Amino acid sequence: MASAGGTWRGRYGTGERWDNGAVEGTPDIGVVGAGIVGLSTAYALRERSASVCVYDGGLPGSGQSTGETRIFRHAHDDPRLVEFARISRGVWDEWGERLGVELVSRDGAIALGPAAERRLALLEQAGVPARAIGRSELAQRLPVLAGYEGPAMLDEAGGAIRVRAAIAALSSELGDALVTDEVISLRPTAWGTVEVRCRGRRTEHSGVVVCAGTGTARLARSIGLSPPVRLSAHARATFDVRDRSELLACLQDGSGEFGEPAAYGAPLPGNERYAVGIAENVAVREDGSFLDPEHLATLAERAGDYVRRALPGLDPDPVALVHCWITELPWGDDGMGVWESDGLLFAAGHNLFKQAPALGRVLAGAALGEDLPAQLRPEAELGVG
Repeated sequence: MASAGGTWRGRYGTGERWDNGAVEGTPDIGVVGAGIVGLSTAYALRERSASVCVYDGGLPGSGQSTGETRIFRHAHDDPRLVEFARISRGVWDEWGERLGVELVSRDGAIALGPAAERRLALLEQAGVPARAIGRSELAQRLPVLAGYEGPAMLDEAGGAIRVRAAIAALSSELGDALVTDEVISLRPTAWGTVEVRCRGRRTEHSGVVVCAGTGTARLARSIGLSPPVRLSAHARATFDVRDRSELLACLQDGSGEFGEPAAYGAPLPGNERYAVGIAENVAVREDGSFLDPEHLATLAERAGDYVRRALPGLDPDPVALVHCWITELPWGDDGMGVWESDGLLFAAGHNLFKQAPALGRVLAGAALGEDLPAQLRPEAELGVG
């Protein structure tokens, strides 16, 4: 793997990259996957003057990063993940200012139910601005919500991640470093590089970071690693807002008051539409086939029913649907981890969009020879539920 000083030695000399023309003397890293984690990693590498090449068989952000909005929240059950989110929030702001685009809204994130009270204490301990709120402020922050009297928490620094803006801004910065080609195999060489074979090219890099979503475990298995990634599927629906509001917070509902054990929602840019999902995934077999194909359809239907009960400020007939794969680790819904071997790093987990800037910087540092933080090693079970 590349050293912190920025050079590496391999078959083709010091600081050279075979086949794709890197500047001699610069660290040269391949990134597999052009979702938000891969793009963030590549951008973080560029921050450190590394040469980078990002491989993806599709358009940037067209895999698990698809859609228009995601929730940025600090609220987690693992205090280590709360701190990681706090750092990531700062990087989102830093990148947004540098790139000249809003990447996370200032609307806040609201959590309902008993978990909100438990998590509030963790946020306060971490110095995250958050507080319990009552019905009147709920109505102000989330005017589309039905009447609710139970526990509620406002994460003031939470908000909606502007998915398309983030993908577009990072892709634009990376420019011709983006390669539209599917990675077929990875192989550490005897001379200290990592070979990347795609459908139409063969390249060697001083190190490779894999953030390939559903493809991460497959590529890891090819070099003898076995990340315990569990695959499932999910659906979320988008609804029109009846009366547009300047303030429209994200929602995590674990109250059970509205007929679903858990649901979530986030506004789209402009606050004229709101995306809602039932926090339940559809099981699939190891080969990706569905155990119960009808289950995916019912999730979208249940989202509409939930809107009728919980979010009367939305039109309950969806205007758009997003279906996507979910990759989870066994120790928690927010679990994340990084596996490393022979110049390769494999990042896996769920709900990583909000963590992408901080995770990208950590992965960039590790690819350049820095020690991977202990909390991101699989045995640390970061994000344990």
